[in-house]
Amino acid sequence: MLIDYRHASAPDDFDAHLCIVGAGPAGITIARQFVGTAIRVCLLEGGGLSGDADNQSLYAGDSIGVPELDPGASRLRAFGGSTNVWGGGCIPLGRLDLAPRDWVPNSGWPISYAELEPYYARARDMFAIDEHEFEAGGFLTSPARQPPAFDRQHLVNRNFVLSPVFFGRTYRTELERAPNIQVVLHANVLELLADAEGEHVRQACIGTLQGRRGHVRAHRYVLACGGIENARLLLLSNSSLPRGLGNRQDLVGRYFMDHPRGRLGTLRARAVTPLTRPYDRSGGKGAAPAFPELCLSDDAMRAHRLLAGRVRPVAVEGPVPRGIHAARRLRSALRKPRPDEGRSLEGQMSQSLSLHAPSQDDAPVRENIARLALALAPGVGDLARGVLNKLADRPIVRPDHVDVIGYFEQAPNPDSRVHLGRELDALGQRRVCVDWRLTPLDWHTYRTAAQLFGDQLSRACAGSFQLEPWLRGDDTPQLQGTAHHMGTTRMADDPAGGVVDRNLRVHGMDNLHVAGSSVFPTSGWAFPTFTLVALSMRLAEHLRDCLFLL
Repeated sequence: MLIDYRHASAPDDFDAHLCIVGAGPAGITIARQFVGTAIRVCLLEGGGLSGDADNQSLYAGDSIGVPELDPGASRLRAFGGSTNVWGGGCIPLGRLDLAPRDWVPNSGWPISYAELEPYYARARDMFAIDEHEFEAGGFLTSPARQPPAFDRQHLVNRNFVLSPVFFGRTYRTELERAPNIQVVLHANVLELLADAEGEHVRQACIGTLQGRRGHVRAHRYVLACGGIENARLLLLSNSSLPRGLGNRQDLVGRYFMDHPRGRLGTLRARAVTPLTRPYDRSGGKGAAPAFPELCLSDDAMRAHRLLAGRVRPVAVEGPVPRGIHAARRLRSALRKPRPDEGRSLEGQMSQSLSLHAPSQDDAPVRENIARLALALAPGVGDLARGVLNKLADRPIVRPDHVDVIGYFEQAPNPDSRVHLGRELDALGQRRVCVDWRLTPLDWHTYRTAAQLFGDQLSRACAGSFQLEPWLRGDDTPQLQGTAHHMGTTRMADDPAGGVVDRNLRVHGMDNLHVAGSSVFPTSGWAFPTFTLVALSMRLAEHLRDCLFLL
């Protein structure tokens, strides 16, 4: 059942066996595991079916760390969460990612890869990638194009799969029709009210931007609203305990991680296409193609005491021939405008995550279409050569050079944290403040890995690699996030080391759990969604065992 909490026909209060806060990939995954059962589920979503400016403003906040991170532009408040704009990349973590590493402080998960593996296998169904077999750290499916081989002591290729699933679109109808599931839109959780000892959640206070207020009463509660908002809600729930729920050890919001990324250097060679083409994510066959990522090997990480990392060698076009330029402008002019506000917000989020400024060819065109069509005539030869290049699986425009873009694991750091700011949002709640900080291990990884990647890539194409000035200490660090927010409610067997236990139950509480990438103790380099869905399936299994005993 789908309910818009803004409507007068909706009840003020709800009763359920299980209350899930957040209808992103984690919340939707957990709710699906109960479809058709006797368990009544209330799935709360603060946004609507698509993004809008008023709801999105509730995610705004401050950034006081280095690098900066805009908490409002790096996540989407809507049914389906940020998977409305995700890239679809799925890959499992490797064994080393989950293991304690003596050179990485605070590393190691309380569960092993072997414990997670069966849930990875089941999670493939959620992503419509069932046909792909996997191993620790990657999929076994052959990629769209075979990448070059490298010295495995330094670099390895690991395959990921591109899922066609957008959670909000794919699973909306199933949840809407399930008689035991209530999906409540525009229901913002203001606080989890607990008993005086802060050990048992009694009810969740909910409200709309229009001023409506109510409660959800349930036997079990799951926070599943992302790596920033999970921590924020625990800190806001401070009626019983002034520091917030689950925060007796002052760990809620700490160990905030993203996947820092930036340009590592420039590669120049006479022929770069054989090197770059396998990694450009084109040419895939079927609905869920596989592509390679070029990664640091486990041997290299051990030998050089590095965090995990990967690069994408991105071919940068040289001068665009007149005919190609005219064709691109005509294509842009013929595109229909998309005025929908939600789509606009999704586009803004996607653009905010780009390392490359929009080119002239990407800019909106308002020129006369007939004039643009006439401009194609002088460049017909350029178009013909472009078509021949495309048929031969070559770039339409000859590359000028290669930008080597790095993406890295972040070292778990208790001083990198999410806390509450002083400003209030439209609901009267304290906004979030992100203090994102890197460590000497992070900087050691960037500098050492950049040189390793650069050396190996230049050898592969008989070219030359020039390190970016910021990695030589000659410029301001050029890093930004990847909207992979992790670690703020980390998992640990000991309450002194984490916020939740191995079953994702908040330490010291009997009926509150947390799902999503906020529970990751470490992140590896891998896209987090496949792992957080596997963990959500594992949590749902545990919750079923608890709730069926009622």
